[in-house]
Amino acid sequence: MLWDVNQIDHELKQAEETLHDLGTAVTIFGSARIPEDDYYYQATVEVAQKIAESGFVIISGGGPGIMAAANQGAIQGRAESVGLNIVLPREQHPNPYQTKSLKFSQFIPRKLTFFNYSSAFICMPGGFGTLDELFEVLTLIQTGKLKRSPVILFDHDFWAQLFTWFKTSLMDKKLISADTFDWVYIVNSSDEVMDILKKHNV
Repeated sequence: MLWDVNQIDHELKQAEETLHDLGTAVTIFGSARIPEDDYYYQATVEVAQKIAESGFVIISGGGPGIMAAANQGAIQGRAESVGLNIVLPREQHPNPYQTKSLKFSQFIPRKLTFFNYSSAFICMPGGFGTLDELFEVLTLIQTGKLKRSPVILFDHDFWAQLFTWFKTSLMDKKLISADTFDWVYIVNSSDEVMDILKKHNV
């Protein structure tokens, strides 16, 4: 597949025009497949609402599932609610809780927009897409291409094995440095999320 450089540039310029005065924002990643009656959906609404009530903008991928929950929480917390939608053959359709909505045809400008406008990243449970976003954020921060921002994994039951692998297989073999865990966290509550945001002066 060849990337359309002109389209990437166009979509980045659209993002700049829409978000240039956005304010401090927190991105919430997570699965499109989580239904509204699921614990993770409700937990995401709670987390996003608390963050929004503290004056932060909420950014999500703009679709259903966890993304809709994030935007819903932003609306309930009376904050700007941004959705970075992507055109996909299935799963992705815009949720109704967006005050600012962008549509991307390619992942590259969409990811760059997440990274350029966010001061913290929260990963709720998700599949390959969420893992892709998580690992790219971790890589960019580790290599200094993105400012050191808190990366928060929400829910021990879901993320514990991955987090333990970070701390054993990776850190024990010196493949990552110990100070990684000055900015990568695993939590179980919205209060812990807020404590980390305050600790980092987000």
